[in-house]
Amino acid sequence: MSTCVQPRPFRRDSAFPSDPEERAVDDSHARSAGVPAGRTVALTLAALVSFALNSLLCRAALGAGLIDAVTFTLVRLATGAATLLLLARASGGSPLPPRGTSRSNLVASATALFLYALPFSLAYRRMSAGTGAFVVFCCVQITMIGADLISGGRLWRREVLGLGLALLGLAVLTRPGLESPDLPSVALMGVAGFSWGIYSLRGRSGGPALEATARNFAAAVPLALVAWVMALSSVRATLSGLALATVSGALTSGLGYVAWYAALPALRPKHAALVQLSVPPLASVLGILFLHEQLTTRLLLAAPMILAGIALAVFGPKR
Repeated sequence: MSTCVQPRPFRRDSAFPSDPEERAVDDSHARSAGVPAGRTVALTLAALVSFALNSLLCRAALGAGLIDAVTFTLVRLATGAATLLLLARASGGSPLPPRGTSRSNLVASATALFLYALPFSLAYRRMSAGTGAFVVFCCVQITMIGADLISGGRLWRREVLGLGLALLGLAVLTRPGLESPDLPSVALMGVAGFSWGIYSLRGRSGGPALEATARNFAAAVPLALVAWVMALSSVRATLSGLALATVSGALTSGLGYVAWYAALPALRPKHAALVQLSVPPLASVLGILFLHEQLTTRLLLAAPMILAGIALAVFGPKR
């Protein structure tokens, strides 16, 4: 990963430029995406809170053995699809792909969503919420920032420093004092992270957020159903587990992903990747508030590092 320390000519894909003329161009880009700056911030924050809640709901259901991972995934995707399809119809939108849209695009997005959701659930059977979030969002960074670099983007020195500081904070938060997860769980969470990165990148050009997310969820349900049939002998579920999966699907996944898809067109890929590094400490804070988890010195040290790293990478001056 190389740094850019010398001034370079303005590029269309440079993010948050410091020059007034460059900022004007980026502002017009955001307006052309149909997402004003203030709304982008609100949508991004809503999505990040939803991501953190998903980790808590998934860990609460699977860690306690209230439901098996495959059933959790099926219920999560099915309830998310049902909720979003109803909302799309109520708002006058069409869940059908726009004319000229390739069927392969829908299949690719749905597959990426499924390959995030199922490994995510499987990994959380034997992995703590903080460690799982660390692994998954590290893989998201690799995927989204790597894609930006491949497409011609560059990282400025402050972005490299910000990313490094944020990752160091995540390491402080999740590694010391936690049991090391087993290798299969790490691999599964890695697949989930790469898949979520791909799904996020595809969301930048997925069309209207509500309709696009509804289509993706609906198309992912058959994949989850096939996996459920294959794992039928190990299926188990309690009412509490089904309730947690339903909340995860209808609210924190369905509506949360709509917010994320609505914000993505106005976010640069590397910044969309970086802001997601706030999810692990956010999940820890929510765990303290709602699950009565203990406030640790590790969290007090790590959270400011992560937030400062994000601020440095996203909002700092270019030159």
